[in-house]
Amino acid sequence: MKKLENYIQGKWVAGEGAGQTLYNAVTGAPLAQASTQGIDMAAAIHYARTVGNPALRKMTFHQRGNMLKALALHLRTNLDGFYSISYQTGATKADSWVDIEGGIGNLFANASLRRRFPDQPFCVDGESHNLSKGNTFMGTHILVPKEGVAIHINAFNFPVWGMLEKIAVNLLAGMPAIVKSATVTSYLTEAVVREIIASRMLPEGSLQLLCGSAGDLLDHVNYQDVVTFTGSAATGLMLRSHPKILKENVPFNLEADSLNCIVLGEDVNPGMPEWDLFIKEIRKEMTLKAGQRCTGVRRIFAPADKLEDLARFLSTALSQTLIGNPLHEKVRMGSLAGQAQREEVRHQTEILLRDCKLIYGSLQEVEVVDADAKKGAFLSPMLLLNETPWETKSVHEVEAFGPVSTLMPYQGMEEAIALSKLGKGSLCSTIVTADPNTARSYVLGAATHHGRILVLNSECAKESTGHGSPLPLLVHGGPGRAGGGEEMGGLRGVKHYLQRTALQGSPTLLTEITQVYQPHAKGKDPGTHPFKKYFEELQIGNQLLTEERQITSEDITAFADLSGDHFYAHLVDTDFNGTMFEQQVAHGYFVMSLAAGLFVDSYEKNPVLLNYGIDELRFTKPVYPGASVHIRFTCKEKLPSDPRIVENPEDKKRGDDIPKGIVKWYVEMLDNTDEPIIGVATILTMVAKKNQH
Repeated sequence: MKKLENYIQGKWVAGEGAGQTLYNAVTGAPLAQASTQGIDMAAAIHYARTVGNPALRKMTFHQRGNMLKALALHLRTNLDGFYSISYQTGATKADSWVDIEGGIGNLFANASLRRRFPDQPFCVDGESHNLSKGNTFMGTHILVPKEGVAIHINAFNFPVWGMLEKIAVNLLAGMPAIVKSATVTSYLTEAVVREIIASRMLPEGSLQLLCGSAGDLLDHVNYQDVVTFTGSAATGLMLRSHPKILKENVPFNLEADSLNCIVLGEDVNPGMPEWDLFIKEIRKEMTLKAGQRCTGVRRIFAPADKLEDLARFLSTALSQTLIGNPLHEKVRMGSLAGQAQREEVRHQTEILLRDCKLIYGSLQEVEVVDADAKKGAFLSPMLLLNETPWETKSVHEVEAFGPVSTLMPYQGMEEAIALSKLGKGSLCSTIVTADPNTARSYVLGAATHHGRILVLNSECAKESTGHGSPLPLLVHGGPGRAGGGEEMGGLRGVKHYLQRTALQGSPTLLTEITQVYQPHAKGKDPGTHPFKKYFEELQIGNQLLTEERQITSEDITAFADLSGDHFYAHLVDTDFNGTMFEQQVAHGYFVMSLAAGLFVDSYEKNPVLLNYGIDELRFTKPVYPGASVHIRFTCKEKLPSDPRIVENPEDKKRGDDIPKGIVKWYVEMLDNTDEPIIGVATILTMVAKKNQH
């Protein structure tokens, strides 16, 4: 029988002994054996820290992001192979799409985040703060990659997504990873990692894989490492309580299975689009991945007077779902991940049935298409009914991690909110309603107990990703039973693998350290107008002080006529008693336009291709006729454009595409008074690169 291999210290190695036998979840046939026995976990962690970590830390965010993009494109060329293996886990094509292409989508999404970071191995975090009257002492924060390894321990049931959604984030941050995949489906994870390693797109030591037990892995972590776990709350608690985790204060992110709920608004009745959406969403959540998802709907709350209709509609919908061999074109629900998982779901369901009654499905029998129900890990969807949710603890405490949900009544939205909280914290919840007031009431009342809330109605249904779909740019996690952690979430997730350090010093020195211009830092003489410099030639701090331009009443009136902005304060004949102004005041946008006229090198072609936008524009005091305005114009930050990565040579852009980068300029609008700053802005220009021009 095939023996899965672990990728450790740059080599594929099989564990010692027979290990755990893995089975085809559809046919019950043995597939492989998985073992990590004999693997030196301490050496694996040391290798990640000393080989993978330094290599990734030297790369910039842009380099790491482009690495992820290239890897995602490469993995997409192997989809057919991944799908063929995924079917053996019991997954239908739709299930596999979520797992495989959803996982690759996480690589793409995190790759795109590189644009939100500088082309540096570290970044500035948040605003800077002036800490002195004389403007010589300031503070800011920087984020640098930790010097350890990210250890990802996954229970099941997403062998691809569960790995890729996590490593995408730590790799972008500049940390290597050791992935301990869910053993029962680790043969699919191993296949994907083999392609990743074969691509040679990651620096050596960036990724290691364990197919089997984690052994004594956590005995060797320290405070520079990050540990994440996805699985049951009980196992998560055990891992988070590990003596080394506690002693070393190792960051630990727990995403635990939870008793997620869906709520039908009181305004929704049969015949409404939202009624059909409610039925469809529950059927999808119960049958996708055979209900084995940490985000699956476990509790269904509906107005008491609609319970009978809902039970009938849901039973009909579930009866129309064909179960069986996921390779069969008409099958919409496959098997659970394995026989052991099926028995565990049956056991948990039996506990629930002590307080509930089964209104659809069977605990032991299931009709399947093109498969053997006994040999495969098949299970019928089961809809339970509990009419006394306030008196029953089990429905809010016991999770059957499979195609099992419990329907319960509520009286009034406040009661629905209170019932949702009895789950003691969940990853996600959904409110289905056409009424904005109902939606607002539920969200504001229930948000404290849920990591994510989907507000579902007919307007968003077509493009909604659904109740159970975590998204790379939104946080995934939840309070209480759900683990109290957060992952993904765009920039938030990346920062979990970075050390935040407060930085204090002079504006000039901190500018040199951060390579972001800090207000009041000493400027650098550019030697020539900054707009005559190519992207590579510009230095952070290159500064231009312009000549003065006097603003007249005629200028203000002319701008009002040109723009159509005849706000009373811009009119010369306004009675200014009782207003904030002394006399006719210049438009802020006129001052900004005048600033452009002063700092732009106007008459000759130069490397500046176009104005890309304005950030953080503020007008700090009124400007009256007679004021003499000048501009201090400073190169603040440089962001290179992205190297183009294409799937096929014919996809290349035309040869006349100009290599370029984005330059941020700090614009200070000044007058000739004792408090000279009248406005500040950050403008962005697109600037050509010289070495490829």
